[in-house]
Amino acid sequence: MTTSDQPESGTRSEPAPQSVTGPRINKGLVIVNTGTGKGKTTAAMGVMLRAWGRDMKVVMLQFIKHTTANFGEQRAAKKMGIDMIAMGDGFTWRSKDLDSSADLAREHWEGCKEIIAKGEYDVVILDEFTYALHYGWVPVEDALEALRNRPEMMHVIITGRNAPPELVEFADLVTEMTLVKHPYHEGIKAQPGIEF
Repeated sequence: MTTSDQPESGTRSEPAPQSVTGPRINKGLVIVNTGTGKGKTTAAMGVMLRAWGRDMKVVMLQFIKHTTANFGEQRAAKKMGIDMIAMGDGFTWRSKDLDSSADLAREHWEGCKEIIAKGEYDVVILDEFTYALHYGWVPVEDALEALRNRPEMMHVIITGRNAPPELVEFADLVTEMTLVKHPYHEGIKAQPGIEF
């Protein structure tokens, strides 16, 4: 290995490929999609679709999307029979009443904890949940406790910017989406089917 092939200090190297012939280790994973780049929720929806295709029971619990949201993902989920529950007040950073936003997030989290504890789903997506953690609306330790006590084979995917370090440390898989280029910077607005 040449010097340029070695990973930078403090970074993790690529995982070794999983053995095709060895035993499969089945484990419910905690997956975090974070970072400033686009694609965190989109990646979670890709897993949701893949799991649904394998007859797994999936649910997406959305923290920022308005309770009346009817974007592309809500329309698709309804057609496919996938449970999707939104309980937010829209774009939090535009909220005129952050206390109300916080109350909605806390109320939604209480329902999410019940859903996780019941174990009726194979895959639970907590979409944009990192914002509730980052703003302190939901204590990080409360979230970690629910994740520790979830059913053994339940996969939980958490999306959003600013994932707390404790969550990153706890998770089995963390992907950081990095913004390289975005059409918003060129004045191009959100596109149907791409952003919503």
